[in-house]
Amino acid sequence: MAWERVAFGVLGPVVAEGDGVALALKGPRHRAVLARLIVARRRVVPVARLVEDLWDVPPAGAVGAVQTFVGALRRALEPDRPPRARSRLLVTEGPGYALRAAPDAVDAWRFETAVGAAATLPPAAALRRLGDALELWRGPAYAEFEGEAWARGERTRLAELRLRAVERRAEALLALGRAAEAVPDLDAHVADHPWREDAWRLLALALYRSGRQGDALAVLRRARTTLVGQLGLDPGPRLRRLQADILAQDPGLEAGAGPVEAGAGPVEAEPGPVEEAGRSAAAGAARVWSEAAADYDRTVGGAARARLEATVGLIRNLAVTGGGGLEAARQHRSAAIAAAEECGDPELTARVIGAYDVPAIWPRGDDPELAGRIVAAAERTLAALPPERGAARCRLLATIALEMRGTRSPRGPEAAREAEEIARRLDDPALLVFALNGAFMQSCARAGLAPRRDAIGAELIAVAARHGLVTYEVLGHLVRLQARGALGDFPAADGHAAAADRLAARHELPLVGVFTEWYGALRLAAAGRAARAEAAYRAAAGRLEGAGMPGVERGLLPLALLCLRLSCGESAREAARGVDPGADWGPYRPWAEPFALLGGGDAAGARAALRALPEPPADLLYEALCCLEAAAAADLGDRDVLERARARLLPAAGQLAGAGSGLLTAGPVDGWLAAIAAASGAARPAG
Repeated sequence: MAWERVAFGVLGPVVAEGDGVALALKGPRHRAVLARLIVARRRVVPVARLVEDLWDVPPAGAVGAVQTFVGALRRALEPDRPPRARSRLLVTEGPGYALRAAPDAVDAWRFETAVGAAATLPPAAALRRLGDALELWRGPAYAEFEGEAWARGERTRLAELRLRAVERRAEALLALGRAAEAVPDLDAHVADHPWREDAWRLLALALYRSGRQGDALAVLRRARTTLVGQLGLDPGPRLRRLQADILAQDPGLEAGAGPVEAGAGPVEAEPGPVEEAGRSAAAGAARVWSEAAADYDRTVGGAARARLEATVGLIRNLAVTGGGGLEAARQHRSAAIAAAEECGDPELTARVIGAYDVPAIWPRGDDPELAGRIVAAAERTLAALPPERGAARCRLLATIALEMRGTRSPRGPEAAREAEEIARRLDDPALLVFALNGAFMQSCARAGLAPRRDAIGAELIAVAARHGLVTYEVLGHLVRLQARGALGDFPAADGHAAAADRLAARHELPLVGVFTEWYGALRLAAAGRAARAEAAYRAAAGRLEGAGMPGVERGLLPLALLCLRLSCGESAREAARGVDPGADWGPYRPWAEPFALLGGGDAAGARAALRALPEPPADLLYEALCCLEAAAAADLGDRDVLERARARLLPAAGQLAGAGSGLLTAGPVDGWLAAIAAASGAARPAG
């Protein structure tokens, strides 16, 4: 049978059809060859390049395998082609192959043509053309190849073109006086792609032309909160102008004015250099704050939904100030989520929960009870949310992963993986860094995971720096500071500490200095400078007081000092003499208890406390607590506990125990493994 027309679909999973009949493309590598040739747009792809693209490590028969894949594809695409006859569609040319598909045979090519043509058509015709074009999409472009480097550029380009098509369709509706019809799609569009200023502008304009002035202003304020919070950027001149025009009820905003012109008028010149940068700047900021708050109260009035969404942005900004701001933000966040759920709108609740994307560096929560309530609310909202709300689902899943930090529930890693998959599929940088933060929080389940965290930190820095996501760029540097410290690469860790401090100074992020100061004390401890390290730890602990992070603060100083003594060569019994049983050991008290009992001469009690120890929590101090367990077991001659500690520490061989916290260290893991081996020979099994 000869197909009159062979068509290809890449706006979703890769498919091929002959006269409307789906063609069997066999396995994933067959589809990969076809997709790679479509990406090349009728150009020749050398066989060597196909081999590189199909395998990370090509097998010995890779070239022959590619030839087999091409042969199978030819049989599917041209089933009537006689043996040995030249293919007319998937051709051999020079060093490789090319797919000579017709210009309209690939859905992505038709989509591009339609979007380009719509730009020259009157609104009614453009609306029809864009609607037909958008219906070609069945999912993300080249869906099953999202992780392949050869598809990345084309996927990104097509995704951007699709977003522009959505916005142009909305412009056509506005131009036709059908503003209310544009609102639902634009609302979903900004929820999924909050960094697109044109989407916010069009949504606000559509709401205004639908007689919803208050909602339009609320959208613009939400745009400002989102752009500042996620990208560290103020809204551009078109958004600022539109807000001013709405407040003035400018007649030019009515349906007679085209959507492109609205909000695009002349922009007043930005202020020149500030001559009195201190007091006058503060006074000016206070005045702007007061006036804006008053305008908001007057305009929004009792609109609960708009107030909730605006409040969450404020809570998010409050959290990064540290101290009382962070503690207050936690309480306000809980109240905001409860209020959102009372509205009975899962999409609103999803936005309220997911908007709190405050970067988190410490995998032990400050308020476990609150975290449990947030996870429960996120799970309820996730169950009620329509499946097509990908971005909202991603934020809820990332929130679950973050709030379940330090637990051993499989739900935490599961949520982190799903959030990351969605973020990568949507190709949304703001979503991706949020999801990566969740992945980081779920990367402490056992010892030796510093390389994995280092890779997460590197991607955070790359994505955040490229898209202006300052707080996540800082997070990436802190993550790499920790990971490189665990790997003993202190020059690299020093560089990340300095980069984090520079960004914090420029963007007024005071909590960063808390962590870099503790890192400085860790550096002294790792260098064996015990007296100076102890003084530095005590100074750093003073700065941590009142920082609003009890999950970090409680028990950290006495734990750091105990680890310091052990890393400097003291035995468990020697180190125990410096243990203060009355100190606030916080969550680390079970690991301090054997030392406190040893220091008091109660070896039997110390042995019982040692055997009762649980596995350390899934956080950045896992290795350090294993070392404490090993030290006490070596002193008490408990072979079973020594073997347990050895098994837990073994994956971290070659690393520095506890240094992955960026705060303290118990010394090289290899030294502990050697000490365990030596002690095990003289120890007796627990009985």
